[in-house]
Amino acid sequence: MPVIAVVNPKGGVGKSTIATNLAGYFAKQGHKVMLGDIDAQQSSRAWLALRPGGLPPILPWETDGRAVRPPKGTTHVVLDTPAGLAGARLDEVMRLADRVVVPLQASMFDILATQTFLQWLAANHGKARVGVVGMRVNVRTRAFDQLMHYAGQIGLPVLGYLRDTQNYVQLAAHGACLWDVAPSRVERDIEQWQALVKWVQ
Repeated sequence: MPVIAVVNPKGGVGKSTIATNLAGYFAKQGHKVMLGDIDAQQSSRAWLALRPGGLPPILPWETDGRAVRPPKGTTHVVLDTPAGLAGARLDEVMRLADRVVVPLQASMFDILATQTFLQWLAANHGKARVGVVGMRVNVRTRAFDQLMHYAGQIGLPVLGYLRDTQNYVQLAAHGACLWDVAPSRVERDIEQWQALVKWVQ
């Protein structure tokens, strides 16, 4: 049973976007998915509450603010984590996770904050199961060039660059994800997820 944690102590980098869409992807494949949310904002939990009954089911993972083993029968777990995650709680998540996805935005502030976190990860948990995803990117900007330059130097797999689009916002407002709508509507976005979904499997 793979456990995928979406982690970056920097806030506002797109952790819940990754977590909800990843859970939705596994659900679409017919897996029994649980989405855990140890973020005090409970963004993923709120998304689940909006999710229509006709969509592939995703169960909430009752964590009580801690990462605990999910019930038997679960095939896949996605864990959304809070900004500022550190210390014993971060170590607990790292022990539990089979794969760690680190979302990163194309701004110098996000890069610098994430760099410190990635250095800590490498020193304490190694790099083998950590991958990075560029979030809300605009390929025509200098910020994107800076992000690509940084990503090429960190020695971790870059699992993709997700464009800045309202698709994520509009779908999230209805408890849905990219895999819940007609592929033609989100074809460009689904293409950008291919390396990520292959890596987490």
